[in-house]
Amino acid sequence: MTRLDALRCSGAALTLLLGACSLAPPLKTPDIPAAAAYKELGPWTQAQPADRLPRDRWWTLYDNAELDQLQTRLIAGNPTLAAALANYAQARALSDQARAGLFPTLGVGAGVERDRESLNAPLRGPTTPTYYNANTLGGSVSYELDLWGQIRNEVAAGEANAAAAAADLENARLSLIAQLADDYIQLRSLDRDSAILDETVTAYTRALSITRQRHDAGIAPGLDVSQAQTQLDAARSQAAQTLAQRALMEHAIAALLGVSASTFSIAPEIVDIRIPQIPTDVPSALLQRRPDIAAAQRRMIAANANIGVARAAYFPTLTLGAQGGFQSGAFSNWLSAPSSFWAIGPNALLSVFDGGLRRAQVAQARAEFDAAAANYRSVAIGAFQQVEDSLATLDHYHDAALDEKAAVDAAQRTLDFSMALYVKGATDYLTVVTSQTAVLQTHLEALTIDTIQLRASVDLIRALGGGWQSPAATALANARGVAGTAAMER
Repeated sequence: MTRLDALRCSGAALTLLLGACSLAPPLKTPDIPAAAAYKELGPWTQAQPADRLPRDRWWTLYDNAELDQLQTRLIAGNPTLAAALANYAQARALSDQARAGLFPTLGVGAGVERDRESLNAPLRGPTTPTYYNANTLGGSVSYELDLWGQIRNEVAAGEANAAAAAADLENARLSLIAQLADDYIQLRSLDRDSAILDETVTAYTRALSITRQRHDAGIAPGLDVSQAQTQLDAARSQAAQTLAQRALMEHAIAALLGVSASTFSIAPEIVDIRIPQIPTDVPSALLQRRPDIAAAQRRMIAANANIGVARAAYFPTLTLGAQGGFQSGAFSNWLSAPSSFWAIGPNALLSVFDGGLRRAQVAQARAEFDAAAANYRSVAIGAFQQVEDSLATLDHYHDAALDEKAAVDAAQRTLDFSMALYVKGATDYLTVVTSQTAVLQTHLEALTIDTIQLRASVDLIRALGGGWQSPAATALANARGVAGTAAMER
């Protein structure tokens, strides 16, 4: 091997070695305080390998065909979900743009010109023609050596941002589906409230009729009639207010489905929705199940890679380039060997002074990483709180529901006794009014507690990440039906 060959081999080895460099710092993930088990107790089961939340369609746990249909319409028509899908497609395109920097750039060009040169042009000779043709056909190739890992870090940041956008898409999907389930539960709860209030109005109407009969017979004073009328009017007002709340909830569901509230309606119906058994993993598994945690983690990875991109600006860029082709003033000898031209060689560029620009860019990149890391930790800690909140609500309101049902039975017995005594003239009507108020309040409170438990079960599933189990790979698979758009799965 000659000395020249040795130098060439050494140069090639050095280039390959430098090409493996990366100026991004080692990723330091913040510590997340994950307990061995959840603190709160509740009506759920410990997840086993074959006993987990459904990977998709977790709302089927509520066993309600109408809710299933509404969820299907939401996935197909919700505009927020369609926007999230478009944001993911944009992030994938940006990632592909960054990846293009790993490959050489090729270009071709051709031109046929008729030129006139200035008579006062510098270095113009006496034989230089004033008018001439310039026919050119050529090509060029350039390739920037990624000596300091700038391009590779840009690619890594792009891929991490695309993965974050995929998780954002799944998080939007999870949130919207949970919101629809929550709204549907509230709507059906209002239907039950309306039914109780309608029954109450009927009962109060009968009570008013009794008091009028007693008043007409001279047995009861006019005060009893006035009190009975007040109770009836108040119940009617409450029934009208409940119908107004139901209308607003129906409109909210229409907006989630992406349809006009003016053309959408859900018929009132008494629907029995039961709290499902919800399998839960240990708290540490939450970090892999929640799409918003996955998104925050991937943005932290992207920010770390951007530090390497900013650091690489301190070092020179080296570009290998070549160009060649044919140029002639006549068509006859345009594509001949004498008309050929070429140029080849490397170009290096190093910024010597920039007034602190690069230093500021590195500082900015570090600050962005610190913010992303803090946000990741905040999202994860908030996720643990949301799970514990939902479990606590399910646990304690389960006991409250049992006590409230006992209170309903006791209030009804009290009303029956007081009404019987009033008819016999053994008590005044104020006792009846008090008993009626207690029955209505306990009935409505019992329904409220049931609704709170159902809504807490939806919140628990949402806090556990729904059926989403793979933060790196599944977001687009679940979202392909959003707008009939297929996307490449990571």
